[in-house]
Amino acid sequence: MITLNTLIVDDERLARNELRRLLEPFTNINIVGEAVNGDDALAKIAELQPDLLFLDIQMPGKTGFEVLSALHDHVPEVIFTTAYDEYALKAFEFNAADYLLKPIDPQRLAEAIKRLESSEPRVAPEGDGAGANSFSNKVLSENDQVFVKDGDKCWFIRLGNVRLFESVGNYVRLYFDNQKPLILRSLNALEERLDPHIFFRANRKHIINLRMVEAIEPYFSGGLLARLKGGDKIEISRRQAIRFKELMSL
Repeated sequence: MITLNTLIVDDERLARNELRRLLEPFTNINIVGEAVNGDDALAKIAELQPDLLFLDIQMPGKTGFEVLSALHDHVPEVIFTTAYDEYALKAFEFNAADYLLKPIDPQRLAEAIKRLESSEPRVAPEGDGAGANSFSNKVLSENDQVFVKDGDKCWFIRLGNVRLFESVGNYVRLYFDNQKPLILRSLNALEERLDPHIFFRANRKHIINLRMVEAIEPYFSGGLLARLKGGDKIEISRRQAIRFKELMSL
């Protein structure tokens, strides 16, 4: 296991102490120091040469983004920690490893560190405007975090929380929680990027998350009807029903 020398950068003492507490179970995270603002962070990075930064965004003086822009010789991995979700797209323009919202959820923190340990390729956003999103060319697992923008609304979501993908013309609608944003992407292109063991092409218009299936029942012409968490009922076509049964059998 690789040890990551880590610098915590946050202007709030309580936030630094809380993050230290949350990081205690991770034996590969070696906290080498703390910085209380942007200028302090630049000095500590030059001195300590950390492998990883937990970096706040809004701080007195330089912002977290300005800190990264000032780095040249040594650029550590970065996990942003902030109370504001509106910076997510910009964070990934800086090739951030992850983006954690305060108060930091221990499970999300664990996922972020696990991603660093496995050296998974990062997911970076593509373009901007309606439909801008962070679906890249690599195969995406249920644990990948993606950034989705639909109009003025933005979400930073774990793919495993998406129960359904629905084709709507040249767009795909994502169903998660009570949200249904659209992204500019075809369902066929999206299917190529999703883990087929988790995300199943039910028919021409729908991909379902198999972990979100609550019940299956027979349907017309040899097909099946899948009931998902949240109440969605999706037909599995006759041809796909054969694949579904093979996939789900012992």
